[in-house]
Amino acid sequence: MPVVTVEGPPPPDLEKRRDLVKAVTEALVGAYDLPESAMGVILHENQAECVGSGGRLICDR
Repeated sequence: MPVVTVEGPPPPDLEKRRDLVKAVTEALVGAYDLPESAMGVILHENQAECVGSGGRLICDR
């Protein structure tokens, strides 16, 4: 089963999470030519106070 992990800030609401998982699943179906049921999507959400870039926390930008 192909599995994709999406790392980033949390989507603003549950409906956006659903849309994201659906879009990634559709891309996997197209790439692997397997049924949706064979795809896995993991959302690994990172809060801005837990991610740094350029030596600074994202929340401090």
